[in-house]
Amino acid sequence: MQKKITLRVLPSEAENDDALKSYIAASEGIASTRVSGYHILKRSIDARSRQIWINFTLRAFIDEPYLYRAKHELQLKDVSRAEKKIIIVGAGPAGLFAALHLIENGIQPVLLERGKDVRARRRDLALLNKEGIVNPESNYCFGEGGAGTYSDGKLYTRSNKRGDINRILNVFVQFGAEENILYDAHPHIGTNKLPQIITAMRHAITDSGGIFLFEKKVIDFITDRDIITGVKTSDNNIFKGDAVIVATGHSARDIFHLLHDKQIKIEAKSFALGVRIEHPQPLIDKIQYHQLTSHRAIYLPPASYSLVEQVNEHGVFSFCMCPGGIIAPAATNPGELVVNGWSPSKRNNPFANSGMVVNVEEKDIPAFRKYGTLAMMYFQQSIEQKAYNAGGGKFAAPAQRMVDFSEKKSSSSLPDCSYLPGVHASLLNEVLPTFIYQALGKGFKKFGEKMRGYYTNEAIVVATESRTSSPVRIPRDNISLTHPQIKNLYPCGEGAGYAGGIVSAAMDGENVARAIEAALLKI
Repeated sequence: MQKKITLRVLPSEAENDDALKSYIAASEGIASTRVSGYHILKRSIDARSRQIWINFTLRAFIDEPYLYRAKHELQLKDVSRAEKKIIIVGAGPAGLFAALHLIENGIQPVLLERGKDVRARRRDLALLNKEGIVNPESNYCFGEGGAGTYSDGKLYTRSNKRGDINRILNVFVQFGAEENILYDAHPHIGTNKLPQIITAMRHAITDSGGIFLFEKKVIDFITDRDIITGVKTSDNNIFKGDAVIVATGHSARDIFHLLHDKQIKIEAKSFALGVRIEHPQPLIDKIQYHQLTSHRAIYLPPASYSLVEQVNEHGVFSFCMCPGGIIAPAATNPGELVVNGWSPSKRNNPFANSGMVVNVEEKDIPAFRKYGTLAMMYFQQSIEQKAYNAGGGKFAAPAQRMVDFSEKKSSSSLPDCSYLPGVHASLLNEVLPTFIYQALGKGFKKFGEKMRGYYTNEAIVVATESRTSSPVRIPRDNISLTHPQIKNLYPCGEGAGYAGGIVSAAMDGENVARAIEAALLKI
């Protein structure tokens, strides 16, 4: 028989197959020889007390042969001569998963990506990190796979009601991700592994007859009265289709400008802005694992954290926490400074970094109301420009020690930092808006009360973390998912305001594909 069992084991036993079988047998009061194997359904760390435990939910095979975990395989059709064709603008997770779903249902996707493939994109990232030169079309935000490809590969989401999370995770496994993403509480692929997975997805799309084109920046939408019929790219090519999916990501300001200029309805959207803070990873390990020293037990992964506090009527919270990670330059234009974080799959770098951001709403930025629906975008851009100037150029980042930040003191020196373009000691209250600076300063002290040792001058605060989500929403009907003004235009993913991360964007891509399939194929 097969039976679902929950266990709590010591970290030293969590990877021991025989130990887990013995615990299964003990929980059922049977001999361990009767347990032929198990599938891990869920695995998480409980570090709330000094004794740390690993929690498991398992499917045990008792008195019957063990069966390997069933693998999910997409049933991709040959769409090279399909009657229906959909233009997808953007090859991030929303665009990729929309394309795969369309192919499953016999529709040909045409993916137009403004950036480069993952390999060519890597060279542009090296130039940005080493020389301080940004390619506006190929960077940490733009290119094959979208912003997530080279900024961590976290797969954790709270968006349980938006789609089938397990299906999305299984698709990643099909294309090369480790099986542990199916059951870990906070699944993570890693920036070093995600590019190969994205490449495998592209090959599956093109092998099935889908079209996948790079360096195709969309500069215009072609409409016939209130119906979109295609798009025009910067090289003067025109692509026609039965519908257009706009999945351009949270940083495609040119698309927001295009929609605004063509009087296609958009809306200002709240987002969060702040800084990225970096501690020595051993310090975070010591705090989170209740250790007397900073040496982490070999059976435990680098520790993470999640923090939230309400300060001055604003939410202050950690964002995209990266244990064993690196701070990276995520700007998309010269003269603007944006930072983000990522971790390799092993999370084996000596620092722990996290965004620390404050919710921003339209009421917080009255000086930008003159920009209408683009107000939040212009506010975001203005802070990025101030940060660039404060850093002194070439994407060096303005930075301050943590306690100095809260006490508005100059930092005479800065601790070591993973940010490759370099950091420049600055007073960040002169970079950040007052309401954000004050909320962060008070929030840091509150976080230090929750995590003893967190509030320290061993930590460095780096500005600015500003691309947490899109500052614009492209509206759509709740049922048909089409734009309320332009027929056959499907806003999709994080850039349109309907997702926040890889998995939720992928689910939204599939949801939009289903809506198109229902409209075109009546299914």
